[in-house]
Amino acid sequence: MVDFQQKKHYSIDDLIDIVRLLRGEGGCPWDREQTHESIKSDFIEETCEAIEAIDLKDTELLREELGDVLLQVVFHCRIEEEKSSFNFDDVCDEICQKLIVRHPHVFGEITVDSTGEVLKNWDAIKMKTKGQETYTDTLESVAKSLPALMRAQKVGKRAMRAGMDFRCADDVIACISAEKAEFDKAFAEGDKKHIEEEIGDLLFSCVNAARHIGIDAELALKASTDKFIKRFSVTENLIISDKTDMKNLSIEEIDVYWDKAKHIINSEEIEND
Repeated sequence: MVDFQQKKHYSIDDLIDIVRLLRGEGGCPWDREQTHESIKSDFIEETCEAIEAIDLKDTELLREELGDVLLQVVFHCRIEEEKSSFNFDDVCDEICQKLIVRHPHVFGEITVDSTGEVLKNWDAIKMKTKGQETYTDTLESVAKSLPALMRAQKVGKRAMRAGMDFRCADDVIACISAEKAEFDKAFAEGDKKHIEEEIGDLLFSCVNAARHIGIDAELALKASTDKFIKRFSVTENLIISDKTDMKNLSIEEIDVYWDKAKHIINSEEIEND
C-alpha cells in the first residue's frame, strides 16, 4: 500500500499526488504502462462526454466529466515530469502568461470598444507570439486532428479574417450548386478518386455556407444525425408492431414506414409546441 492520507475533500494538489502514486513504484500496473499515445483517444472521449453534459444541461454530470478531463491533463503532465520535461505548474504558468498577453485590454493599457476589436487584437497577438508571418500560416496551424467539419469551419473562419469570404448568401448557394454539378459529373464518370475529391469540395462548400450565415456545421450535422436516429427508431417500432423484420423488407417498403414515422414525429412536435 502506498503512503497516502485519505481526506473528506481533495484539491488539485491531491490529484497531482494521486497520479504520481499511481505511476510510481507500488502503484497501478496499468497506469504505469500508459504513454501519451496509448491514452490520447481517452482525452477525446472524456472531452466529448463533458460536451454532452453541457448539452444535457446536467450540472452534476458536467462536474464529474470535467474531473475526468482534468485527470487527462494531470496524467499527461506527469508523463512529461517523469522525463524532466515539464510539470503541471509549468502548464499553468504558460496558460496564465498567454491569457495575460492576449488580453492587453484587461491587463494592459489598450482600450477596446467591442468584441470584434478583442478578436482582432487576439489574432494579431497570436500570430506574433506563434511566429506566424502569413495568413496561410494561420490556416495551416489549425489542428489536423480536429473533426473534419470543425476543422473546415475553423479554416474558413480564418480565411474570412484575412479578407477572403463570400460577398453574400447568394454567392454561397451558387458555390454549393457549382460543386454539386462537379460532383454529379465525377459520379457519372465513375472515377472513385475524383468522386472523393468532389464530394469533399461539396462538403467544404456546405461548411462555408453554414459559417457564412452563422450556423455551426458541426452542431447542425449532430442535430441531423440525432433526428435520423429518432426517425429510424420510430420506423423500426412501426415495422416491429406489424410483426415484421426490417431486413426482410425492400427499401421501397421501408420508405412507407419511414414516411409514417416522419408524420408521427411531426405531429408530436406540433402538439408539444
